[in-house]
Amino acid sequence: MPRELAVEAPKKIAFLEYQDRDPVDNEVLVHTTVSGIKHGTELNIYRGTLPFATDLWDPALRLFRQPCEGEEVAPFFPHSLGSWAAGVVRKVGPDVRTLKPGDRVHGGWKHRQTVIVAEQSVYPIPDKVDSETMVFSDPAKFALGAIHDAQIKLGDRVAIFGLGAIGMIAVQMARLNGAELVIAVDLIPARLALARELGADVVVNPAQCDAALAIKDATGGAGVDVAVEISGAYAALQQAIRCVHKEGLVVAASFYGDQKGRLDLSREWHHNRVTLRSSMPVWDCSHRCQPMWDLARLERTAIRLLEEQKIKVKPLIGARIPFEQAAEAYAMIDQSPGGTVKVLLTYGD
Repeated sequence: MPRELAVEAPKKIAFLEYQDRDPVDNEVLVHTTVSGIKHGTELNIYRGTLPFATDLWDPALRLFRQPCEGEEVAPFFPHSLGSWAAGVVRKVGPDVRTLKPGDRVHGGWKHRQTVIVAEQSVYPIPDKVDSETMVFSDPAKFALGAIHDAQIKLGDRVAIFGLGAIGMIAVQMARLNGAELVIAVDLIPARLALARELGADVVVNPAQCDAALAIKDATGGAGVDVAVEISGAYAALQQAIRCVHKEGLVVAASFYGDQKGRLDLSREWHHNRVTLRSSMPVWDCSHRCQPMWDLARLERTAIRLLEEQKIKVKPLIGARIPFEQAAEAYAMIDQSPGGTVKVLLTYGD
């Protein structure tokens, strides 16, 4: 029987068996060939540090709260893992019109060996691009959402904090969007070197200097117009607030699973009237430029940028690990988060 990944308990990976069936109507059965691990959200699921584990999400009030009498928080574990994958169509339902067995597709599904999805919910992979590249559709969507929320203008000075997959893509998108100066910030020298190769003008290592002061120096004392924070560390968000100019913009595009961090809003944020903006292209949030833009158009645009190879993502692949060794992959990312930018899971025939 085919299997899918799940977290059985914090830091305990399980393989759950499921039963396949033939696709019906407009469904297609896809055999997964590659999927990408999200080093941010998935690692917080793996560690059990998401608020869903302890609080109830109220969709009407749109807030996390303690359960009322008669309510209880749904068990968080076991919890599935994964967000975007690519594969080969094996079977199609009778109403499928555009796909056929043998076609390569990609889309939003979990780390599992097969998946049955509606034809319109997956994207065909053009011959000119490989499946690994299209697995980056998920981080590309989040990066593009952050760049749109940053409202970068031609000639802007931009700082990108956190050089994971989303951050590396955001560095490139900031340049495409017209940024005159792109500053990349991270604690890992190898990532800083790669960011330079991908277009960053200046790189800053907070372990070696006061990051905000270094950014002020790099901009002649002015500070950047906008800082995009994608590391998920409160210390980085604090530096992002410090490095923008008076009445500048900070876009927070990460999940903050940092359990020990603290954000000080009594200093630069208060005195410089800094705008702090959350970026979230999922969870039923709207695009800030609606109605001309919506989240579906954002996703299609991110995918097109990858198809046209305007964004380089192959240098971001740090390891390709067989699906059967997924437990080792998550443990490696958890224990050495700076070892790779993106880990892919591969699936046999």
